[in-house]
Amino acid sequence: MGLGRNAVVQKIKLSTIAESLGLSTATISLALRDSPLVASDTRDKIKEQARALGYIYNRRAASLRTSRSGIVGVVFHDVMNPFYGEILKAIETELDRSRQTFILSNHYDSVEKQRTFIETLLQLGSDGIIMSPAIGTPIEDMTLAEENGMPAILVARSLEGVDMPTYRGDDSYGISLATNHLISLGHRTIAMVGGTDQTSTGRDRYQGYVNALRKAGIEVDPNLRIPGPRSKQGGFEAAVHFLSLPQKPTAAVCWNDLVAIGLMNGVSRAGLVPGVDISVTGYDDLEEAAIATPALTTVSNGQAEVGRLAARALLDRLAGSHEPDGIHLIKPEMRIRQSTGPVRPRV
Repeated sequence: MGLGRNAVVQKIKLSTIAESLGLSTATISLALRDSPLVASDTRDKIKEQARALGYIYNRRAASLRTSRSGIVGVVFHDVMNPFYGEILKAIETELDRSRQTFILSNHYDSVEKQRTFIETLLQLGSDGIIMSPAIGTPIEDMTLAEENGMPAILVARSLEGVDMPTYRGDDSYGISLATNHLISLGHRTIAMVGGTDQTSTGRDRYQGYVNALRKAGIEVDPNLRIPGPRSKQGGFEAAVHFLSLPQKPTAAVCWNDLVAIGLMNGVSRAGLVPGVDISVTGYDDLEEAAIATPALTTVSNGQAEVGRLAARALLDRLAGSHEPDGIHLIKPEMRIRQSTGPVRPRV
């Protein structure tokens, strides 16, 4: 029989489960919170009975008792970018171990959208937030979270003047690895494609490119920098600019793998062969990099480790132990594949 409009659905209580199994409500409560004080077989039996009776855990009531909501906020630029997706996967795995639930938001570099998300998390009583801050994020927005008892951990990007635990790859060193690899193959006219000086990531990667050129005694030509692209479409469109440069670069250091793959597609569309006529390096070592055509030479930026360490740092803070503030860098590694080769002069 279906429920009438005025039918009352009675909530299942812990005492109902306890009575059905002949156990105490304290044991039921501990089991549903995965306490090791309850034997695993008993926990499984209690959870099975709870599901059968239709019991729903009351997170709001629990948060009043413990001052913890069990909710963590995660906000990135755009999780459709596989780079952020890989960080998120590692965060989720680590949070799952502590039975933390996360709420995800994309800010698309909108400070206002990011601020609204932070305020929403505060209203919900979120335990903490892991974020890759939007371009132009004011210090006040970061301290808003901390001052209201919601610890924040930064990933991928750092913010000047903000002394919070920050986990990201060593971008300057990583791009210098890619640039040095091209130099070792005889390339001297190397373009830098993508990125922006508005983020710490963009500034550090360009500086790594500049440092490698100078160390090799190669003059830095600002006209060989093509800023802006951060996606495959952006890289594809940048190929026209790249191929029309009067300096005729023989290689490109790309800001990330997406830009590199897009640039290779644009170079191929123009009748040139990536890895033969034009050498291309990426950055991040996404899953797609190894199966691209040609397979992309790139830099592994340790995004899985970034996500794991960031989530662990937040959980440690919630448990009362503090990871030191400041920037924690993951050391990148080179992945040499088919998209780079010895210099071949362009005609």
